Amino acid sequence: MNGKENQIEVSVFQQPKIGNKCNGDYFFYKETETQFISVLADGLGSGADANESSSAAIHIIKDHHTEPMEKLIKLCNNQLIHKRGVVLGIIKMDLVNKTFELTSIGNVGIAILKPNGEKKRNIPTPGYLPSYGHSFKVKRGELEPGHVFLMYSDGVYERSLLKHVTEKQDMFVITDRYAKRERENIADDTTLLAMRYG
Repeated sequence: MNGKENQIEVSVFQQPKIGNKCNGDYFFYKETETQFISVLADGLGSGADANESSSAAIHIIKDHHTEPMEKLIKLCNNQLIHKRGVVLGIIKMDLVNKTFELTSIGNVGIAILKPNGEKKRNIPTPGYLPSYGHSFKVKRGELEPGHVFLMYSDGVYERSLLKHVTEKQDMFVITDRYAKRERENIADDTTLLAMRYG
């Protein structure tokens, strides 16, 4: 799955755990005139039970995507009480003020490739949702043309991904090459989103 929506180029690779028909990961992205948001939820475990929780988290964010990051996490937390937990990553880009913010709770990976070629991996907040009163970290920065953001569930072999990726590649090339390289090694639900600004 890939496409360019206005200012953001996006490509996605997703594959369920071998033997499962249903992926326990769920994702969403949307661009408006003022913002871009991308969300990845990975339900604990795999298959249909995990998908029930991850889809619940995504749907609540989809309905409230213009809300601040802190409120989105709170809404997700409330939605998931009495459900299997999820780990979660959110990236929001302010397309007016040219800034971004992101957070990752649990083992959803986020990496940033700067236009100068520098790669930075976000350190996630430990834990999962729902959690009660658990603080989480939000990273903020300036958005530059050529910024690439990668967000991925724990089925992605991070070392292989970051070793082979460059900021100059098309987003489809990033996801397609990863899929071809690692498809036979996938042992868990897997989702990889590659996004470029500008």
